[in-house]
Amino acid sequence: MQEILITTTENVAGYHVTETYGEVFGLTTRSRNVFSTIGQSFKTIVGGEIKGYTKLQHAARDTAIERLKGEARALGANAVIMMRFDSSSASIGDSVTAYGTAVRIEKNNV
Repeated sequence: MQEILITTTENVAGYHVTETYGEVFGLTTRSRNVFSTIGQSFKTIVGGEIKGYTKLQHAARDTAIERLKGEARALGANAVIMMRFDSSSASIGDSVTAYGTAVRIEKNNV
């Protein structure tokens, strides 16, 4: 399986874009089980990090990136430039979107 380079920048040092495929997305929505949610809500009373939600956010971010890579790969890209995240919380769970521009890059001949 071809590795997809992900970057938040427009350019990749030592490479040039040879083809642009367009915008790609990786989407996921995650929710905690009801018992965990109740337990975590008690944490909001005393303050501090809610580790269960932090773990949930990491898992959602990783899933969104993998799905982003899958969309890019399906288009024939070997990189995604200008990658960004968007997230939102709702009563059903936390949604994370990773998005960027799928491109093909090649190493410079210099």
